[in-house]
Amino acid sequence: MSDAHSAVKPRLSAMMFLQYAIWGAWLPILFPFLQQHRGFSNEEIGTMFMVGAIGAILAPFLAGQIADRFFATEKYVALSHLVGAVLMWKLADIETYHGFLWFSLAYSLVYCPTMPLTNAIAFHHLSDRDRDFGRVRLWGTIGWIVVGIAVGQWLLHHHTPAGDPPQAALDAAYAAGRADAFRLSAILGAIMGVFSFTLPHTPPMRGAQKNATFEALGEIKYQPLISLFLISVPIACIHQFYFVHTSGFLSAFQSKAATTINSIFGVGGGGLMTIGQMSEIVVLAVIPFVAKRVPRKSILLVGCAAYALRMLVFANVEAWSLPAIPALMFGVALHGVCFGCFIFVAFMIVDEETSPDVRASAQSLYNLVIVGVGIIVGSKLSVVIADYAQGAATELDYKNATQTHDLFMVPMWASLACFVLVLVFYPRQANRMQVAA
Repeated sequence: MSDAHSAVKPRLSAMMFLQYAIWGAWLPILFPFLQQHRGFSNEEIGTMFMVGAIGAILAPFLAGQIADRFFATEKYVALSHLVGAVLMWKLADIETYHGFLWFSLAYSLVYCPTMPLTNAIAFHHLSDRDRDFGRVRLWGTIGWIVVGIAVGQWLLHHHTPAGDPPQAALDAAYAAGRADAFRLSAILGAIMGVFSFTLPHTPPMRGAQKNATFEALGEIKYQPLISLFLISVPIACIHQFYFVHTSGFLSAFQSKAATTINSIFGVGGGGLMTIGQMSEIVVLAVIPFVAKRVPRKSILLVGCAAYALRMLVFANVEAWSLPAIPALMFGVALHGVCFGCFIFVAFMIVDEETSPDVRASAQSLYNLVIVGVGIIVGSKLSVVIADYAQGAATELDYKNATQTHDLFMVPMWASLACFVLVLVFYPRQANRMQVAA
């Protein structure tokens, strides 16, 4: 398990760049695209997000098992992305609800498993995960930033009507233009598929059981993994809530932004959301140094606190008469702390606390919590909470101080509850695999 060849880290970094650029091209704009351009209802969109997570649920039982036991991981990732590129290109043009639903399901089945498997490839070929994984993984964040700003700039320069159009015309033009984000994702997917064949060979490994997923499940019963998995369920729901509502929330205020802000990030909300990924780069760059000195529990607590603070700022940006754009940019920037100090560190813990022959399956099982349970339950709760905040109004108004307060305070209190759960139940103890060795 050594990164002896100097070309390994750049190749793994390029892998992460493409892996998350593919996702970042379309996820931030999905809700407004489906609502404003396709005309789907909130309930239909919630179902769409839920169906999109089925691939993450099946990943541990399909991709993890194949990669851990039967098939080279890099080849599985390559074939999955090539198929996914075809499906994503088609999604740009599908107009019917059921058509989009079924193609989303098919895409989730081929894309979602590749996320934990790219982590597994990186862990397999890096000799020091604390030192090197953060540096490799941050290129995934850079990929997300690049495509997010690219989509925003594309909408600004190619889908902004000439003259001084009314806001309704701008909204309609940007909504239609978001279809190009799916096409960009498809192109990147095809590139990733071809590139994956050049990744370092990651062969299947023999384990104590023929089924790697069952063996990984057996290891999760040990502390701290069981606590981590259980606490990650509400955290994943809060994480999904952010992605459902933030793009529309930012768009409601972006008309107040200075011209220089929009010239940098573009329009449509997705570009402005990349501030969170920019802060993520800083956090991921710092974690290799912090992880060697600070207990994992303390880092997880910082992540929970960041989730709570972000939602508190969003909930009160109007009620407290805060400068809207600076306050929102600060809130979005906290995304880097949320992701880096909880989800990123959690993936490290999963790798540390499981045996080498089941790590791909263990990564897939944790990915099931974040991208599977988190998206399914989080999307449903996002709609329920939106209905609660909306009250008797005909639609949710992100500029209404009362509605946004009610909307974002629910996940704020949930984040504080997670903080308490980590404080009480997550143990301070040495790495189980190191102790066993």
